[in-house]
Amino acid sequence: MGWDEFLVLWCAVWGVAALVGYGMSLAGVTRAQRTVQLTGRIERVREPRHGGSRTGGISVVVSYRDPASGREATVTNDGDRGEMITSAWEGREIGVSHPRGRPHDYRFSQTPQEPGRGLGWPSFAVFLVYVGLVVLAAIDRGWPWALIGFGAPWAVFAAVHLPEAVRDRIRRIERLAAMDTVPGRVVAVLKDVSVDQDDGHTSTTITPVLSFTTREGTAVTAYCTSNLPDPADAYGRDVTVHYTSADPAEFTLDRAAERRMRGRDLTINVLVVVVLAATAVAGAVLL
Repeated sequence: MGWDEFLVLWCAVWGVAALVGYGMSLAGVTRAQRTVQLTGRIERVREPRHGGSRTGGISVVVSYRDPASGREATVTNDGDRGEMITSAWEGREIGVSHPRGRPHDYRFSQTPQEPGRGLGWPSFAVFLVYVGLVVLAAIDRGWPWALIGFGAPWAVFAAVHLPEAVRDRIRRIERLAAMDTVPGRVVAVLKDVSVDQDDGHTSTTITPVLSFTTREGTAVTAYCTSNLPDPADAYGRDVTVHYTSADPAEFTLDRAAERRMRGRDLTINVLVVVVLAATAVAGAVLL
């Protein structure tokens, strides 16, 4: 089988997969559409043990109302329960989901989620069809078509999303300026050691755990993975915490570093647009 035949088959297979996926979404039978999305409330937070593991996230007790029975259900995030809870306080709303008819198989998310339509995999299949068509055009008409095929659409996509990135940076800077400041303390340092099965290389992940109380009296426990010097020896260290009053999960120990990071992110977004556009133009010139 030649490359042309292989790529045609590739596009056909993934095209069928996309059609099947979109058909299932229209019929309302995708996994996302069969998942019940609920809003839970953290009732209790268990402070992590110093020297323990971050696996499973901060241990919490969560309550939510079961839509089937109308009764209040109380569960924990022990074991594999979806997203790791990295910031917790009593009264915080988080997402709870489970397959329809299987409430025992629940999963958590950091924030409440809207019901999905299950379009992720079909859309990815369409992307694979697009990749196949670009490669096919490059083989049949010359490699500059690959530059045009990949550069032009992605440049347009990135350019369309660039204004939102600019607005997001402005909003983030405004939130940083409006943050409240309170004292905090590193109440634990977690340590996880993993071994690569292929080469036996050992890697260690250090996760400090921060505790602070907002001006409103909310006691927050959160993983602190940035802007903390020498995190391995941070146990018991007093720190200054800047947080957003509307959402204490949005906090930082260094507002200046956060501003610089947002500036770098915006610069990268602009460079991506420029590079992609230049790639498409180079392909057009080389035709």
